[in-house]
Amino acid sequence: MTYQKAIHELHSNVHTCHGDEPNVVAYDVNGNVVSYDASAVATKKTELNNADNLYWLRVERDEKLAETDYLALSDATLTSAMSTYRQALRDITSSATSLDDVTWPTKP
Repeated sequence: MTYQKAIHELHSNVHTCHGDEPNVVAYDVNGNVVSYDASAVATKKTELNNADNLYWLRVERDEKLAETDYLALSDATLTSAMSTYRQALRDITSSATSLDDVTWPTKP
């Protein structure tokens, strides 16, 4: 996420932003400069980045679960190993926060 996105999230009156972090100038719809707390914006940017990282982790996890969904159908037999693997995938967000720090379980 960008610094500008964090400013927009914190200040609903911001219409546009110009410049590069940390020298971003924010403007309202009338072209007036909107002041903001750079520390709060940095914190919000981190929060947005963390949420984005978790989103992509879940996307990858969901793809891995989808690869084995057919085994969980009522007419298929799900082995204990596959059940454990699928549960480990569902639990992955309790131990990882992004694709950079995940250790994927081994598919049986």
